[in-house]
Amino acid sequence: MALDDTVDPTTSLLNLLNLSPADGAQTDEDIFVGGSQPEPQKRIFGGQVLGQSLVAAANTVEPGRLMHSMHGYFLRPGDTEVPITFGVQRLRDGRSFSARRTHAYQNGVPILSMIASFQVPGEGLDHQVEMPGGIPDPESLPTTAELLRGIDHPVAKAWSHRRPMDIRHVEKPVYFEAGPDKVARNAVWMKSFGPLPDDQNLHRAALAYASDYTLLESVLRRHGLAWSARGMSVASLDHAMWWHRPLRVDEWLLYVQKSPSASGARGLASGRIFNRAGELVATVAQEGMVRVPDLP
Repeated sequence: MALDDTVDPTTSLLNLLNLSPADGAQTDEDIFVGGSQPEPQKRIFGGQVLGQSLVAAANTVEPGRLMHSMHGYFLRPGDTEVPITFGVQRLRDGRSFSARRTHAYQNGVPILSMIASFQVPGEGLDHQVEMPGGIPDPESLPTTAELLRGIDHPVAKAWSHRRPMDIRHVEKPVYFEAGPDKVARNAVWMKSFGPLPDDQNLHRAALAYASDYTLLESVLRRHGLAWSARGMSVASLDHAMWWHRPLRVDEWLLYVQKSPSASGARGLASGRIFNRAGELVATVAQEGMVRVPDLP
């Protein structure tokens, strides 16, 4: 069930994360149903399913409990033309923490399995790594639409106009050409194109959605590869995320990424997300499949 492709990107994002409750009376799960953003190859973007699965889980916890961590596995590719069913199991509700397991299903089989934890905000120890210095302001960097202007290709058009996030690369992007240096790092500024409601769990789920966009670029850069490399196959395998501090996805966030290792047709990447005040708001880790038929 693909969503309307004519609405603006921010409305599209809110529609994606606005799941409909469904009848789960015959199961031990809370059931929700959602649609998908159209994609050129009709394959669901993994970050979308992450964000929707987190919203489904958040719909079952007490108000005021915020998602603080999640661990998920991508099990099968999803089809943008088929509705997604989200089944949420209530694993535990304690005095301060709640744990939920969400499975996203299509055609009766799971495409993603995730466990998330929610917490009543509390006081405690507080420290963080510093935000990197020397990063140009996002306003000084070109938009994706500006970088890909004039390229008549369905993928380029989708990246330019359908993504709900304004993504601006600090280094030269590797959409169609590899960068000049083989370095295992990448950095982007990102935010939603329009404002989002004042719901912290919604902002955190939207950040999970966006965190899947560019993370594996730190793997590709290390080996001088572009997303368009002939015959290359890339897919997210798993995704972990920790939210540290309150955040807003409709304000600029710096996403600093690095890859410590690649082997066995898999690449590992991690990312730190800062707001413009330099506060570390989230940390991400992901392993992806990266198959390259003709290695240099």
